[in-house]
Amino acid sequence: MPVWSDQPRPDPEACRESDEGLFEVTVRDGRARLGKLYTKHGVLETPALLPVINPNIRTIEPREMWDRYGIGALITNSYIIWKHDKLKEIATTNGVHELLNYPGVIMTDSGTFQSYVYGDVEVGVEEIVEFQRSIGVDIATMLDVFSRPDMKHSEVSAAVEETLERSQLSVDTAQDTMLNGPIQGGLFPDLRKKSAMEMSKFDFSIHPIGGIVPIMEQQRYREYAKIMLSTLPFLPSNRPVHMFGCGHPMLFPMSIALGADLFDSAAYALFARDGRILTPWGTEKLEGLIEWPIIMPCISSHTPEEVRKMDKDDRMKLLSKYNLEITLAELSRCRQAVRDGDIWRLVEQRSHQHPALRDAFLWLTTNPATAKYIKLNHDDIPLDEITSSQDFSNQGGWESGWNWILDAQLTPRKGGEQWAGSDTFSRPHITAARNLLFDRWHPRKSTEIGSDSVLIFYGQSGPWRDRCDAVVAKILQYVPGLEIMINTPIGLVPYSLEDLNPFCHIEGPDWLWKNKLDMAKIAQELDNFGLAGKAIIPVDLRKDNFETLVFEKMNKFESSVKAELVDGQIKILDEELFKQGHLKLNRLKAADKFSVLFNINHEVAQEMSHSMQFVVNKYGRIKNVLSSSGQHLASFRLGDGGLSLNNSGAIELFARRRKQLPKTFSQTSIAPYAGEGLAVVVVDDDAEPFIRKGRNVFHGFVLACDPWLRPGEACLICDKAGNLLGHGVSVSTVEDLASMKKGVAIKTRDGIKEDA
Repeated sequence: MPVWSDQPRPDPEACRESDEGLFEVTVRDGRARLGKLYTKHGVLETPALLPVINPNIRTIEPREMWDRYGIGALITNSYIIWKHDKLKEIATTNGVHELLNYPGVIMTDSGTFQSYVYGDVEVGVEEIVEFQRSIGVDIATMLDVFSRPDMKHSEVSAAVEETLERSQLSVDTAQDTMLNGPIQGGLFPDLRKKSAMEMSKFDFSIHPIGGIVPIMEQQRYREYAKIMLSTLPFLPSNRPVHMFGCGHPMLFPMSIALGADLFDSAAYALFARDGRILTPWGTEKLEGLIEWPIIMPCISSHTPEEVRKMDKDDRMKLLSKYNLEITLAELSRCRQAVRDGDIWRLVEQRSHQHPALRDAFLWLTTNPATAKYIKLNHDDIPLDEITSSQDFSNQGGWESGWNWILDAQLTPRKGGEQWAGSDTFSRPHITAARNLLFDRWHPRKSTEIGSDSVLIFYGQSGPWRDRCDAVVAKILQYVPGLEIMINTPIGLVPYSLEDLNPFCHIEGPDWLWKNKLDMAKIAQELDNFGLAGKAIIPVDLRKDNFETLVFEKMNKFESSVKAELVDGQIKILDEELFKQGHLKLNRLKAADKFSVLFNINHEVAQEMSHSMQFVVNKYGRIKNVLSSSGQHLASFRLGDGGLSLNNSGAIELFARRRKQLPKTFSQTSIAPYAGEGLAVVVVDDDAEPFIRKGRNVFHGFVLACDPWLRPGEACLICDKAGNLLGHGVSVSTVEDLASMKKGVAIKTRDGIKEDA
């Protein structure tokens, strides 16, 4: 979006005819996404706000919205235009863009909301769509049946059925005009799901979520979140989601985090008419203000008192601009948060600024899908608040929606994890990272000395390898069966994964690391890792003589390895055994990273690691993993503790695959597929020469993929015949690959030459 300016802005260029109606995702943070919607009047970048324009009352001129504010799309009501003869004549003769003097994307509503406010409308289903097409709108809307939150299940069901019956006629009438297919269902998740699944079968371009205005007016934001979670997982990801009637900036972060792409708003003008101003935390009255809560360009030279003394119309116009600028600024803030991977941090920050938002946030993040873990860390939340929302899931709604959120999270990710109290545990990418450990990491199957115990380092932040690697290497020789973990503010992590984000880089006060171990929570954590019942050996890293303490604790085990304590340090008399301990530690790190990050079966990863060699840097940190013959398999990433696959590694892992190649797109949770190996993406034969050259995989060329593919994870690329073409990193979900036709699907790291 350009800087706000009073200078004329060039009119948009039409997209390529073949691209019209397509939607492309360019950046994602979980289910939040930035995208591009291709239309006859330009490419609309999303998430986007479509200000509502009443063609009879233009508080802010549409052309000013284009020129000054860089707004790429707006929405107006086709029913109002159709009903007023003068407007209808101009629109029919010159088109809606000429009527509004606006060069960008124009969406029109159909009159459904007027039917909610005033009763039945006079126009027919086919007639209103044909009218919208005839006046040249970019995106039309079918005449659906509005469902109020006070309606009975049977009444809402009838509304959903009637909307479905009107759909095909509406699509046929729209012809080549993009068409909105609204999702109804009231407060009933089974009907929202049904509406979403059935409406998806028709050739709509966008899916607005309808019937939410009365929910928002009553500040029932928990129900708003429930509606989103029971609807969005069942919509095709190649169609933008439009929150119909949502234009208050306080709802943008949560809505975008849950997958919304478009918003429309008349609030900027309606609230101004009543002397109210919008803020990201709610609504305030102009009356009584001495200072502006936020300084925006349009009011920078006016005090609230001066604005109160203005003529009524001038005051309304100025406040409308203020509200619009506030709204656009918050939307811009959300887009940047998506780029930075911080959208859920913004959601949690905003949740503290309004009680109804806080209620919705807590409902979202303390549900049965995560309750066992969340309850351990949210002692301020009553248990009945965690479990009371199950009645909603029992109607077929939201719990699968929360898993839908988790399975799209990128982990590990670069940068530090900023501590924010108990809310930190609620971030979906942290929950996803922990789930990944619980699902894919497994204890070593060992009957060797120490196999009945777990040693837990605590009391100090990372990096731990500088202080602990030598000790751990000795322990692996001295007590080879012992499992070693590190306690972090967000839970336990195996020592072999000590540099993995988000566990290793949590930014917060020192006391986070100095708390004593909560043994009840530790026991629950160990149970999650499959280590229940093992004896716990805690070691405080803050102690200067912690090596001595480790050695003293190890004396409980009998060992065939001769060891002694010299100057407070564990010394293994055989230096060769010490080297073997380091090699064993490196192999353990490689095996566990292959298991967790490449989804390799734990036994297979351990077997592979036995012949691995390593290139380490001057600090002793692994850089590259090599095969026994010196082939470069993978590299340890310094930024996030992840793994980057190399060609030799891709060939090795593909050769070990025993599962049949995927033949379709199966959309399910990734959890049941732990240990199945790297996900395979099957591409069209036309893509083969490009993939072998290292070119990216684009949407439209993918034929099938494994159901456990997730954004940010490595994957293998092959053709229909089962030939490995290359490997890359997915930027897509399975749903994206199944439905999208434009944009990058897989970022190819390298191609496999035919003679490889």
